[in-house]
Amino acid sequence: MVVLAASIISKSGKALVSRQFVDMSRIRIEGYLAAFPKLVGTGKQHTYIETDNVRYVYQPIESLYLLLVTNKQSNILEDLETLRLLSKLVPEYSYSLDEEGIGSTAFELIFAFDEVISLGHKENVTVTQVKQYCEMESHEERLHKLVLQNKINETKDVMKRKASEIDKSKIEKNRGEKGGFMSLQSMGSGRIDTGFGSDSGISSGGTGGFGSGSGFGLSPDVDTFSTKSKGRPAASATAPPKGLGMQLGKNQKTNQFLESLKAEGEVIVEDVRPSIGQAKPAAAPLTDPVTLTVEEKINVTLKRDGGVSNFDVQGTLSLQILNQEDAFIQVQIETSGNPAILFKTHPNMNKELFSNENILGLKDPNRPFPTGQGGDGVSLLRWRMQTADESILPLTINCWPSVSGSETYVNIEYETPAQIDLQNVVISVPLPALREAPNVQQIDGEWRYDPRNSVLEWSVLLIDNSNRSGALEFVVPAADPSVFFPISARFTASRTFSDLKVVNILPIKGGPTPKHSQRTQLATETYQVV
Repeated sequence: MVVLAASIISKSGKALVSRQFVDMSRIRIEGYLAAFPKLVGTGKQHTYIETDNVRYVYQPIESLYLLLVTNKQSNILEDLETLRLLSKLVPEYSYSLDEEGIGSTAFELIFAFDEVISLGHKENVTVTQVKQYCEMESHEERLHKLVLQNKINETKDVMKRKASEIDKSKIEKNRGEKGGFMSLQSMGSGRIDTGFGSDSGISSGGTGGFGSGSGFGLSPDVDTFSTKSKGRPAASATAPPKGLGMQLGKNQKTNQFLESLKAEGEVIVEDVRPSIGQAKPAAAPLTDPVTLTVEEKINVTLKRDGGVSNFDVQGTLSLQILNQEDAFIQVQIETSGNPAILFKTHPNMNKELFSNENILGLKDPNRPFPTGQGGDGVSLLRWRMQTADESILPLTINCWPSVSGSETYVNIEYETPAQIDLQNVVISVPLPALREAPNVQQIDGEWRYDPRNSVLEWSVLLIDNSNRSGALEFVVPAADPSVFFPISARFTASRTFSDLKVVNILPIKGGPTPKHSQRTQLATETYQVV
């Protein structure tokens, strides 16, 4: 069998797409295609026409003809099989079977024809294989696009940085020209007046560390100095007199470049350092003299068919003390008494006191706890819990993918026990590579599709007694069920497995009991269904 050409022509013989598989001049193939409409008769049942030189095998597709031009020695049965395969491929690439639709997808059709016919002979392929071959990604092309995108991103970063530097230089120039030096001088003197005042200093008693005041330049908030500056107004708190300092909103030319970038849709991050007198945003300070933080991290691996492969909970109790005079204390706690939880105290803690009375105190009672610790403070107690009991799982996830024809229906449901509420729940389901987002048919909550990582994220803000169970159903093209695993989840909760509570704060040297607060959180490190 030798196919000379595969073509799509109009009823009048106009060639819309034609792919030749042997050496043939343009005039010759145009002559064959122009003669074909004159040879087609009306009322005939067969779909081939023979001439002295070639054979036409054709099939009408709406107002067009799909046509194979072969030699007379070709096997007509194989020609008809090739024609049927091509007739299935054309609607896959051209959704509008008219001259405009065929013309807009001409190259895609030619590539598909090349996969079906090679050097005039039919390849043993199916429609699915042809589509897969034509959509095959090129590693070199993807790498080239990645390098090009990185260069574009780097150029944008340089552009933003240069714009920010130009903007800052103009601001500094205007400040110097309009009396900015005097305002800086006044702010500097206010800072020196308070930096070494009676509220801050170095204490030589006790542990030999820093004193309990504001410390020796430890405060990161510049506004602290300006608010204590012996009655001098802070430069950033009140507007400077007319004619002095920088007039905000008056100099519009300095930001024209940045505004033009914003108008084009660019996200501009202005990395301008705060000047003296501008308050930096800081984390909310601790309000209570003593703060204890209970935090548990959970690592769980579940089997898709049921059962627990791994369940591990690790917790810490941390202490933060603001003032040195409140550091001579002991902490009395109570727990759920779960024998599966193993506690371990800090090496400096009195282990016997904790074992007998559940009181956390230092071995040396004359030694205070550290103060001014960053983060969550100093760790007093750690614990760990491992089990294979499914009944204590805070969240169970079941996934049921089923293939039906050319589609896969995926049903996912979650359940939580009645004794725990979960916040900020996000369940991430991996998906096969898709051209578009999956068809979500039913969901309890919200969903988001990440095309870059091909992941569907199912989020529920709060799971409590009103929604202890929920379901998600979506449809994707046919795929292997194992593609949808592993499913991962992340969440937080205000109740822990240890159920540790601070009962009381015991001052060692007498006096009133310092006010204290407790923070409790359970969070996931890894939570997967494999």
